[in-house]
Amino acid sequence: MKGWIYMIGLGVLVGCATTTQVATTVCVGTGLITEEQKQAIDKTAVKTARAVRPVTETEEYYIGRGVAARILSQYELYDDPDAVWYVNHIGRTLAMSSSRPYTYGGYHFAVLDTEEINAFACPGGIIFVTRGMLRLVQSEDELAAVLGHEIGHVSQKHGLKAISKARWTEVVTTMGAEAAKAYTGAELASLINLFEGTVDDVFQTLVVRGYGRAQEYEADSLAIQCLESSGYDCDEFLRLLERLKTAQNEESGGIFATHPNIADRVERIRADLETSRRVSVARGHRSARFASVADHW
Repeated sequence: MKGWIYMIGLGVLVGCATTTQVATTVCVGTGLITEEQKQAIDKTAVKTARAVRPVTETEEYYIGRGVAARILSQYELYDDPDAVWYVNHIGRTLAMSSSRPYTYGGYHFAVLDTEEINAFACPGGIIFVTRGMLRLVQSEDELAAVLGHEIGHVSQKHGLKAISKARWTEVVTTMGAEAAKAYTGAELASLINLFEGTVDDVFQTLVVRGYGRAQEYEADSLAIQCLESSGYDCDEFLRLLERLKTAQNEESGGIFATHPNIADRVERIRADLETSRRVSVARGHRSARFASVADHW
């Protein structure tokens, strides 16, 4: 008896439904369990396997769209085609130099019409930057640093880590394995509520609580890699943070409420730059391009 429990339990623990099904088939053949017991154990194993799987690229995309919709329920989009094109041009160039250049829905950048100094990275690659942040930056290199940091959050899927594990387990268990399953009204309502809760988990982290220190520091390091690979001047990142540190003494909301102490970030970035630095290129062209667009915000 202990032997078949151990054999089946091992399959469930490693999250492999196929292993469990093989084990239960053997146990039925040797008379250790009944066919009914096999069906019950196999069903549990399938649910367990689904529950421990990661969020897929497609699911991340739809979660990100939901989070973006929540953000846009609080902020208005800034309607200036030139400014939006410019931010997208810089952002997508940086994304191609990131550790995750492609996502299911691609990278999309938009400007929020608010004086709040902030930026948000939704799962899957939808990134917002506020007009307040755009007015704070003084060069294309500084803007690239802001966008590179947000791309770092997307590439490492930091937003998805905010999702309650218990909630996600319930989501994938409810969805089941059948791609074309017809849900009952109760099942569909449950899925909608669970999806809304999942979106809220991420929204609360982005807008209210903020990421953990380790995630912010990791995004900073990844931003430096993007900047260097794209030919931007990483020293501009330090200048931007110094300006943010000054602004932090005058404001408490926005980015200052959700990010770790800026002085700590400055010291860490300085240390990173001492070990790796490339010469920036085409600075004159970038300066002229930035000057031609900056008056739009």
